[in-house]
Amino acid sequence: MPVITVPQEFNEEDLYVDLEPMFGHRLFLKCEGFNFAGSIKLKAATEMVESAERSGTLTQDSILVESSSGNLGVALSMIAASKGYPFICVTDSRCNLPTRLMMEALGSQVHVVSEEKGAGGLLGARLDYLRGLCASDDRYVWLSQYTNADNWRAHYFRTAPAIAHSFPQLDVLFIGVGTTGTLMGCARWFRGWHRPVRIVAVDSVGSAIFGDPPGRRMIPGLGMSMRPPLLDETYVDEAVRVVEADTVRTCRNLAKRGFLFGGSTGTVVSGAMSWLARHDTDGLTPVAIAPDLGERYLDTIYQTNWVQALYGDDALAAPATSEASAARGRAP
Repeated sequence: MPVITVPQEFNEEDLYVDLEPMFGHRLFLKCEGFNFAGSIKLKAATEMVESAERSGTLTQDSILVESSSGNLGVALSMIAASKGYPFICVTDSRCNLPTRLMMEALGSQVHVVSEEKGAGGLLGARLDYLRGLCASDDRYVWLSQYTNADNWRAHYFRTAPAIAHSFPQLDVLFIGVGTTGTLMGCARWFRGWHRPVRIVAVDSVGSAIFGDPPGRRMIPGLGMSMRPPLLDETYVDEAVRVVEADTVRTCRNLAKRGFLFGGSTGTVVSGAMSWLARHDTDGLTPVAIAPDLGERYLDTIYQTNWVQALYGDDALAAPATSEASAARGRAP
């Protein structure tokens, strides 16, 4: 029986869902949302905060600040509350209302950016606001998940070894990309493993991570409007893009089977299934990482009027691993 004193001490590491009965392709989904922060971002948040404390950058006089589309903001809110730090999360208008309310319930201040900053878009505006904060007072400590190597180290030391322990015959690993912390940590670890593992990055259409022009993205979590500084493409074997309508269909199809996952997870599963549909999977052991759960998407992905207004009635149809969907994947 686990007994903890601080919320970040609990994180269920070894829970997988076999998706073959639902989608017709063998795929083991690693569930990362069973902790008090509700997502995989707890690992990165913990590593970045504790590293900043060890280095002396973060002290009891500090005010934590960070840019987040939601999940990291919740994780940092939880840790800041546990450790007694004030925390300001800078987000934008795409952040789900339940996520903002959760951060505020944990005592954080949430600043919402609504106007884009040139080619940098909403993310550029968030980063500009943070730079201004840090320039105004040296008590502000910006962990900078986009450039902080502790972001990927969290997954190098924890996520990848856990997957290897559960699946010693792993062949292919599907990882959603945003800051690319999870991707780079896992890819680096498996590069030195005893057997080759194909690393497939799953991105959103409209994301500029792999050199595509930035476009409209309404579901927070995956994708970025610029190339992430942490990304090293030499560790990536292939990139798959997923349109947001497919993300919605996949999430809602999973929910019909009783699995309420978040938008990032829907994107990863949709991209993985399109990849598996194009390849010979006989004897293959594939694993995908599910970053989050679905409660924070009840007013968006799981709200019919929201889906219809943005994507039309087709997004409410059951997903299919079609040739058209499969064609969206290409090597970076």
